[in-house]
Amino acid sequence: MRLGEHSWNEIGGLSERVAVLPLGSFEQHGHHLPLLTDTMICTEIARRAEVELGDEALFLPTLWVGASDHHRAFPGTVSLRNETYVRVLTDALESLIDAGFRRVFLLNAHGGNVTPGRQAIYDVQLKHREEPDLWLAFASWMTVAAERIAALEEVEQEHVSHACEQETSMILSLRPELVKPEAARGANIPFESAFYCPDFSRPSRVDVARTFDQLSETGAFGHPETGTAEKGEALFEAAEGEVVSFVREFAGWPGIRPH
Repeated sequence: MRLGEHSWNEIGGLSERVAVLPLGSFEQHGHHLPLLTDTMICTEIARRAEVELGDEALFLPTLWVGASDHHRAFPGTVSLRNETYVRVLTDALESLIDAGFRRVFLLNAHGGNVTPGRQAIYDVQLKHREEPDLWLAFASWMTVAAERIAALEEVEQEHVSHACEQETSMILSLRPELVKPEAARGANIPFESAFYCPDFSRPSRVDVARTFDQLSETGAFGHPETGTAEKGEALFEAAEGEVVSFVREFAGWPGIRPH
């Protein structure tokens, strides 16, 4: 169900359900993908999950702007500062809590939203520490579905990076007319380290602060030229399946009191 399609006086009878707020971004995605790539992907995953879940959960509209200051060297990017984004998410969470919701899931599609997103749920949980039945969760779709994505034989790259094979495939599946295949070119950086991978082709074991223009001329990574609509559909299915599984489990989490 879509929360925004209900009137305010209906909310009291619906607030026992999980509320899902999708989080996107408005930022560069290389020379070949649209600025709204993350928002489009997250919105489609949420749409599919909503269809599957029916009245088991309530979905809010996707928040289209994110924390993307590390992309601002590329024209067209629209960003909120981290501290502003924390406040935006905090205010949204508090509004849902005031309405009676006790399980809220922030479904994310942009790496830059991770730090402020985690900060927001942490700050709100601290404020409501006396409410053991309140659960606030934050997760990126590519993390929730990481094992299923890595197991897809047709997808060459195991890990989602940025404007990469996976994201290109998903937009080819969703809005092929917006993709410029002839311009698809991503950075692949040879870098010998047991701890840090600058092109996101594998997970890093340490956090390193770099802006995207310091790493990629086009703003993309990996091999977007290998993207296909068929791969995109497989990725959407994997993401939707794991999001649905989490929401269903999340709905049944009991309150935890100190022992």
